[in-house]
Amino acid sequence: MSIRISNDPFFDRVGKGIENTFMRSAVSGAQDRLEGRKAASTAELGTWEDWRDHAEEIRQHTLDNLDFYLQQFAENASAQGGHVFFAETKEEANDYIQSVIQRKEAKKVVKAKSMVTEEIGMNEAIRDIGCEVIESDLGEWILQLDDHDPPSHIVVPALHKNKEQIRETFHEKRAYDKSSDPQELGRFAREQLRQDFLSADVGITGCNFAVAESGSVSLVTNEGNARMVTALPKTQISVMGMERIVPTWEELDILVSMLCRSAVGQKLTSYVTGLTPSEATDEHAPEEFHIVIVDNGRSKILGTKYQSALQCIRCAACINVCPVYRHVGGHSYGSIYPGPIGAVLTPLLEGYENNKELPFASSLCAACTDACPVKIPLHELLIEHRKDIVEHEGGSGFAEKLAMQGFAYAASHPKLFQLGGKSAGPFVDKFSTKESGPGPVKLWTQIRTLPSQKEDRFRDWFEERERRKRRGNDS
Repeated sequence: MSIRISNDPFFDRVGKGIENTFMRSAVSGAQDRLEGRKAASTAELGTWEDWRDHAEEIRQHTLDNLDFYLQQFAENASAQGGHVFFAETKEEANDYIQSVIQRKEAKKVVKAKSMVTEEIGMNEAIRDIGCEVIESDLGEWILQLDDHDPPSHIVVPALHKNKEQIRETFHEKRAYDKSSDPQELGRFAREQLRQDFLSADVGITGCNFAVAESGSVSLVTNEGNARMVTALPKTQISVMGMERIVPTWEELDILVSMLCRSAVGQKLTSYVTGLTPSEATDEHAPEEFHIVIVDNGRSKILGTKYQSALQCIRCAACINVCPVYRHVGGHSYGSIYPGPIGAVLTPLLEGYENNKELPFASSLCAACTDACPVKIPLHELLIEHRKDIVEHEGGSGFAEKLAMQGFAYAASHPKLFQLGGKSAGPFVDKFSTKESGPGPVKLWTQIRTLPSQKEDRFRDWFEERERRKRRGNDS
């Protein structure tokens, strides 16, 4: 898997999402539940907007000085025995990871949840050299067993599956013969994964934040699986996006608090783990600690109008309030990064060629911007993408441009606009019973009932209201 999870056309993916009634129900329920928890946990702080301002300031400062902090981090990690590798592309990152695994003659890798490893297609690269790789996050493990089904949510990757589907997957792939009770399913997963933890040669994690002042990597998890990944195998590899760095532990403390509250409505998640390379001969310490810092297009975003997208701390708060995601689900985006942040970030990392529709998959309600704990102006960035697509990427044809120019002219001349509203009556009546309209309005009329010309137009209603008010005052 890489950043792209489907080659199907955009509207085919959307159609499948809309038709998946269970997924839509699960997503809407999860959104309501997670947003409710977030509201309660952030209200306790009393000054949430001040916290957001401070978190934004930290992320902006770090990005503006990213070269300094990356160099400081690399020097501190290396001084303590860590091996730091800067990968400009996903190919370079995977080549380095493959070389470490081959040099250790590893047969099995166990890994913790990581979006950046999904982004670079690391699992496939590991399997290409004949090494087994096992996901240890419960949700990711379920998806891996289910023929590598891609995640549909940044924080809750298996959100689109119910317990019966999970039981069926366990039964087909691991001969599970018990019920779909969540406790029994969880107990079975633990028993299965325990053997993988004990037999793995290499452990791989992502990185929520890297601390420049100490050369440390920090992981934020709910299950504790990352600690098993980092404590048992003698060779450790952490893979991090180059922007996932903080100056000191003080800033990490603030951002972890923002992450936990925004993602799942917790004051603090179950496990916050700090990993620092060590040259000590402690038998419980890894023999080798490798840190792979991935660019993969991020440096091209720095210094542009889209730089604020790199402030993202992967909390999925924007996804949890998005009305579009609520109806179409994560797989409709065709990227491992769904929702508003995916619609902004995916075209930046992979280009517009296969992602032109994503910035338009938004109501521009700005709920995502309001929800973001680091104040990324997501809806504004989506508008910037739309401008670039239309102006530079051939996103609109001659007919559409002509129609928009005509509408702009008519809308800026009140009498012409009023005349157009009156003359639209026959068209409105024809398609007021959800009959598909022509051309660009087809999708709109398929799912909406337009008001009939027999109903009062707002202008007519308002004018009549004003006339009545004047008559009342005159009397």
